[in-house]
Amino acid sequence: MTTETTAVATHAAPKSAGSQITKALGGNIRQYGMMIALAALILLFEVLTNGLFLQPRNVTSLLIQNGYVLILAIGMVMVIIAGHIDLSVGSVCAFVGASVAMSMKIWHLPWPVAILFGLALGILVGLWQGFWTAYVGIPAFIVTLAGMLLFRGLDLMILNAESIVVPEDFQKIANGYLPEIGGPGMPYHLITMILTVIAIAAVAWFELRNRADRKKYDMQQSPLWTSVAKIVVVGGVIGIFGMLLASYRGIPVVGLILFGLVLIYTFVTQRTVLGRHIYAVGGNSNAAQLSGVDTRRVSLFVMVNMGLLAGVAGMVFTAYLNAANPKDGTGFELDAIAAVFVGGAAVAGGVGKVSGAMIGGFVMGVLNLGLANLSVDSNWIQIIKGLVLLAAVAFDVLSKMRGKPSFIGMMMNAFSRNASVTADHSPVRADEAAGPSAVQRVASRHQDDVPEGVDSKVSAKDSPTHGSEHE
Repeated sequence: MTTETTAVATHAAPKSAGSQITKALGGNIRQYGMMIALAALILLFEVLTNGLFLQPRNVTSLLIQNGYVLILAIGMVMVIIAGHIDLSVGSVCAFVGASVAMSMKIWHLPWPVAILFGLALGILVGLWQGFWTAYVGIPAFIVTLAGMLLFRGLDLMILNAESIVVPEDFQKIANGYLPEIGGPGMPYHLITMILTVIAIAAVAWFELRNRADRKKYDMQQSPLWTSVAKIVVVGGVIGIFGMLLASYRGIPVVGLILFGLVLIYTFVTQRTVLGRHIYAVGGNSNAAQLSGVDTRRVSLFVMVNMGLLAGVAGMVFTAYLNAANPKDGTGFELDAIAAVFVGGAAVAGGVGKVSGAMIGGFVMGVLNLGLANLSVDSNWIQIIKGLVLLAAVAFDVLSKMRGKPSFIGMMMNAFSRNASVTADHSPVRADEAAGPSAVQRVASRHQDDVPEGVDSKVSAKDSPTHGSEHE
């Protein structure tokens, strides 16, 4: 015999504006907090440099100079989400760059074939390190530490303490721009403006598609005005950035490469079974394995993917410098790891986004460029970057201790408390009026960490504390 208790609550507060905003952000308030910090940092340098920082040429330089770091960050965030780390990416970049330069100079390979050779070499490096990590069981920290020494030695052996200049066509990978159309009298780069409009339309389409999917599966969704606000804000930022690029020479080739990689890997991590498996392995490897996930194949994939993107970044950096040099790649792994952690990834794995890694990479890039524009000594720049990284990780760790919300979360909670509450006299079930259970509180605490499209809310019916059954 089953009994179910219901009650009527005469005063039930509707969701406040603060909770609606938090829900509209997909629960990922930490990443949006970092976006606010990035915007504040840009405005600060714009004021301190008397309007120099947001000059079109400066914005283009920001993208070109940090393109290789952002490419590495895409691969590194997937490695860290899966619970691993890769310390060899700088050495792999140098090794692939030197190998590609040598293939064009000594073997006389055409530059398109040399690029394919570099990609294949990166995949082989990833397979080598992925085998030891996934199938032998050696921690990725040790495997990639050995790889850092191994591939650095191979790089120095190939170059023999000399630089190898690459062809001019190959240099356009990093230093080239999209062609101009419409004549020299155009005030803006037409192709760049077209791509900007397409990007804004894509943002709107993805947001509306997400709302349609949630409605189709009867999932809770935010009010319509919050989606409109997101489209307006994100579209406005893309529009301003696109106009700044279009008013100089347009989108550089490396920017187009980066844009394509961001789209591909955002789709892979957020919309595919493989992406869900990566998060599952990083969150709890044992539980994922018991659920039928092939954890070894997932670990192998993220390491191979990291090798591939390290090869891409190595070729981009070699093209940027117009030559392969013995000291290339030094410290690249630290820049990529810093970008991922500043962008909101968790040290323990299972948490992170490609978009967050991009934000973190731009934060570090803005710091580099802004401080350089202010003629700050390079030693102080390193000190400031180190403190920013430490503060970002410490902020994340401390905010999660004992279930405490992050600073942005506390701001939203305060906003919610100060918002006016309207009474609702409709009947409410007793279990709903009693508030969330312990399981629900844990689930909501980790809502920030769930990939977009996954509903992690624990319903009262599924909670162990819901009701009771008696025969």
